[in-house]
Amino acid sequence: MSSEGRVHVIDDDEAVRDSLATLLEASGFAVSAYASATAFLGDIEATPSGCVVTDVSMPEMTGLELLRRLSDRLAQFPVIVLTGEADVPTAVEALKNGALDLIEKPYSAETIIAAVRQAMTQLVAQTDRASRRNEAAERVAALSARESEVLAGVVKGHSNKEIARELGISPRTVEAYRANLMMKMEADSLSDLVRMAIEART
Repeated sequence: MSSEGRVHVIDDDEAVRDSLATLLEASGFAVSAYASATAFLGDIEATPSGCVVTDVSMPEMTGLELLRRLSDRLAQFPVIVLTGEADVPTAVEALKNGALDLIEKPYSAETIIAAVRQAMTQLVAQTDRASRRNEAAERVAALSARESEVLAGVVKGHSNKEIARELGISPRTVEAYRANLMMKMEADSLSDLVRMAIEART
């Protein structure tokens, strides 16, 4: 599990921070611990992606402020917020700002480990999607102008005859372009080709 990402534990209480880090390391996670949200954000460009487990009440910057600061990075850093007082407004704000979970202290070892595992699963899925999207975009970018036009027709659900009429070429030529598209895009089926074309745009 540790190979799939790192758990970033952020809590200004040293005893709580160390206890949580020890628990997660014993469960097989790689852990980095920080005494404040600002310390975590200090070198975030060089920080490996992973699950963030942060206390909500901290000096300098609260867990909710950190969540807002990470709004454009939540795919890389899914956030679990820990709070001593799970009041409704805090929970709503945390979830509205993209928190994966909000856990009230004291929590059981099983609860925190399950939440972190869920975050890691989401992180891996996000990474896989991003990788597929990048690969698809690279393949689409390598297509010729005419191949791109034929692909656009395929994505619209047009038949070879309709694409041929649109482009002023013969249906047989469209067939040849479609065969090239399947090979260049490394698609196993028409649905695979369409899926990759759509992924490349997102």
